Amino acid sequence: MQALVVPAVGDIADTLGVSDAAAGWAVTANLLACAVLTPLLGRLGDLRGRRVVLLWAVGLCVAGSVLAAVTSSLWVLLVARVLQGASGGVFPLAVGILRAELSPYRSMRATAVVSGMLSFGAGLGLVLTGVLTGGGADYHRIFWLAAGVSAAALGALAWAVPRRAAPAHAREGLDVVGAALLGGGLLGLLLALSQAQRWGPGPIVVSVLAGLALLVAWAAWERHTPAPLVDPVTMGRRPVVVTNLAGLFVGLANFGCVLSVTRLAQDNFGASVLTTALVYLLPGTLCSAAAAPLGGELVHRVGGRATMLVAGGLGVAGYLALAAGHSVHGVVIGAAIAVMCSISLAYAAMPALLAAEVPGAQTAVANSVNSVARWVGGALGSALVVALLSGSAPADAAFVTVFAIGATGCALSTVLIARGLTAPPARARSAALHP
Repeated sequence: MQALVVPAVGDIADTLGVSDAAAGWAVTANLLACAVLTPLLGRLGDLRGRRVVLLWAVGLCVAGSVLAAVTSSLWVLLVARVLQGASGGVFPLAVGILRAELSPYRSMRATAVVSGMLSFGAGLGLVLTGVLTGGGADYHRIFWLAAGVSAAALGALAWAVPRRAAPAHAREGLDVVGAALLGGGLLGLLLALSQAQRWGPGPIVVSVLAGLALLVAWAAWERHTPAPLVDPVTMGRRPVVVTNLAGLFVGLANFGCVLSVTRLAQDNFGASVLTTALVYLLPGTLCSAAAAPLGGELVHRVGGRATMLVAGGLGVAGYLALAAGHSVHGVVIGAAIAVMCSISLAYAAMPALLAAEVPGAQTAVANSVNSVARWVGGALGSALVVALLSGSAPADAAFVTVFAIGATGCALSTVLIARGLTAPPARARSAALHP
């Protein structure tokens, strides 16, 4: 849902007769909606039952996809993209369901696989957009695809996920004030990041300061309300904070790779959108799908911390290869595979790190916060890539700088995990291997 529109922004602008900046809100609106709705849906799932909230979230994706597929109005398209933003709640709700339905041994591996598939889904969205819009084809095709995929997922979830009684704490009220403060704070920060190239310094500073002020107010509110949206004690634990910060840098590295390799293929190698999708992005996408179950096995064998260290090292190596050999087709393709696999492994490891620290009743909302951290990192990475590669012919040094930033993001996530989390004792590792 997030990646599907990125390569089609130019086509949307041409078809609707609007500027590229206006069409770019089709990406921004979805990102903002995801950031606001994800913790809200996660908490609703913890309170009211994850199956019903998950079905509603996917149902909103179906509605938004159909609306986007039939409209030729930018404003209606933006409403549709907001509805599709409910997709952000799917992963944390799924993690909560897996943790509740499966044994600890099976849920750890299953969660790692599901989480690792997020990277595959993002890459697949870019590839399919290239295929469906190649040769100037109508961009509405991508939304019909999204509608079909969402409808199939909705039916499969309704059939496969067991019905369960509402949780014992379902009578707790939803923290509406906390949700509003958190949503407003995230809106302020993400707007500043996503619109950095279009706004002047004044509006950006105001947006950042307003976002930070609302987040400070949210943190103060959560410490004193009896039923907080996000438990500040749990979220304040050092392993949780470290994991979320690492998620921010992983998100930066993820978006930095996809956007920079796409621009490199089209500008330096003269690749079309279709060629970029099939030659430069599809191999990494397929390999990231294979890396998802590998990540689950690594988490099972050596734990989430060690898996994150492997992922960070692989990401650094991939970005350094891009910086050194980005004029060679084979190097670009191979390095992109390495980075996308590293993202898949990192996504597989983070839910396991959170599960070790968060009570089962807070699983969905805890993973929601981690998802938001990754999106903030992604917005930051996107803003940096756009700023550095702006113009019709970016200099070679600009690409090197982008790849260096991506390597730094992977390295920072590795250092955070290595220094901020302690390795589990041998007894705990043995218990994980023999549940």
